[in-house]
Amino acid sequence: MRYKLDDELLKRTASGLVLAVAFLSGIYIGGIYWQLLCSAIALLSLREYYGMLSIHFHVSKGIGFGAAITILSATWCSTRAEIYLVVLVVSTFAVFICEIIRRELKGHSTALRNVGGTTSGLLYVVLPWSFIIQLRFNPLGLILLLTLFACTWSCDVAAFFAGKKWGRAPLSPAVSPKKTWEGFFSGLLGSILCATFIAYALALPPFPLVLMGTLVGIAGQLGDLSESLLKRETGVKDSGHLIPGHGGLLDRFDSIILSGTLFYLLFELLL
Repeated sequence: MRYKLDDELLKRTASGLVLAVAFLSGIYIGGIYWQLLCSAIALLSLREYYGMLSIHFHVSKGIGFGAAITILSATWCSTRAEIYLVVLVVSTFAVFICEIIRRELKGHSTALRNVGGTTSGLLYVVLPWSFIIQLRFNPLGLILLLTLFACTWSCDVAAFFAGKKWGRAPLSPAVSPKKTWEGFFSGLLGSILCATFIAYALALPPFPLVLMGTLVGIAGQLGDLSESLLKRETGVKDSGHLIPGHGGLLDRFDSIILSGTLFYLLFELLL
């Protein structure tokens, strides 16, 4: 049993290091490499999301992927929010048209679930990754993304090990029985300490980065719980099997997408 646990931890660590190198390189290089990396993660994550929903009802994957590619392509040439809204509206009506045809031909339709499933994949997966792509174009994009990813990983590691060793009080037993309040606060502390270290290493004012670390420590774990709820309702253990020791891409990046969206809101739209 101990050997099996150590082997699983080794696989988790190795695959985590590979992902860390890929993303830290992408953050540093930026440009087309960063856009292609994030776009690939978004499309593969969307595939996992639609795969989970398809267990229970039909999802118009073709329309969803067409809309996703359009949204991700728009980040390369424009940051106008109207493009995203138009894509969401057009894809919604495209699904309705498919369901109209289905009802005429087969006598039944699932328009409400299909529209909800198809468009929610764009809202939950694709738009957040498009925001993360655009953060790199910000004058502070390098620091913002470094803080986002480093604090998220620090939060995940601290929450995992502290929860395993000291966890007693369940955080949300009906959604994720293994998560504890001890793990939650340890993850939050890990994120704040990581942000503090970044501020010290780069000789930056600590207060803004500590606030960013706090945001990541809370929002990231809420994003993690959100995906746990999705898996609970669809009856799957992992969103996929692409990453050894982690499961799918949604399992690995569920914490990033909410935090990245909030970073985009703060640093692109409000400040």
